[in-house]
Amino acid sequence: METVIAKNKENKKNTQASNTVFKVNDLNLWYGEDHALKNINLDIDEKKVTAIIGPSGCGKSTFLKTINRMVEMVPIVKTSGEISYRGRNVFDKDYKVEELRTTVGMVFQKPNPFPKSIYDNIAYGPRIHGIKNKKTLDEIVEKSLRGAAIWDEVKDRLHENAYGLSGGQQQRICIARCLAIEPDVILMDEPTSALDPISTLKVEELVKELKKDYSIVIVTHNMQQAARISDKTAFFLSGEVIEYTETSKLFSNPDDQRTEDYITGRFG
Repeated sequence: METVIAKNKENKKNTQASNTVFKVNDLNLWYGEDHALKNINLDIDEKKVTAIIGPSGCGKSTFLKTINRMVEMVPIVKTSGEISYRGRNVFDKDYKVEELRTTVGMVFQKPNPFPKSIYDNIAYGPRIHGIKNKKTLDEIVEKSLRGAAIWDEVKDRLHENAYGLSGGQQQRICIARCLAIEPDVILMDEPTSALDPISTLKVEELVKELKKDYSIVIVTHNMQQAARISDKTAFFLSGEVIEYTETSKLFSNPDDQRTEDYITGRFG
């Protein structure tokens, strides 16, 4: 279905005037009897980096995986409330999860390239969507690798196994794989937690560059990272959003004492 990628382009073009990608209203989520997300209300802005911080177990990653409905892979999950993506509730029965995950891409905590060549990693998504023309695939692969700032490092070894790359390079390959289907939003779940400081810096620089074309939501344990790369930050605690505001304000003059206690290291 080459039309899926074409539709992603059309969606982005038709929504340039919109400033909000996601509107989350009264979202609740339970794992069985455990109330993991409690009355979440927040908007995620277009072409901005939104960071989600908070201690372990506070619901950060659960929230991220609820946005693109990956959380539904857990059988005991139930939800209430609404997540509206570009004006459409992602929980609507007629909203195909495949369609949502094509426009809302995901990069995970641990680099997870496929056991294939670098080229085949990037071409995988476009091929799934029906693109077979080699010249077109070559162009997508190069554009995606350039977009992930790794083209110059791998252009002479495209047909080597991606497992031969360093951890930081593998993570940028995973970002390039995400870019290859031209998503609208990129979700990142602790994308640098398994990387060394130099690789972390490269990914952070990449995130700042990518927000020119994509809306990014990043979960991070690293408060300094949130402060460096995000435009807005949400502080989660025990499944609730305690505070959500401009990053500079949250770190310099938070409204809630619990936020101040967390960012100054009194707990977490």
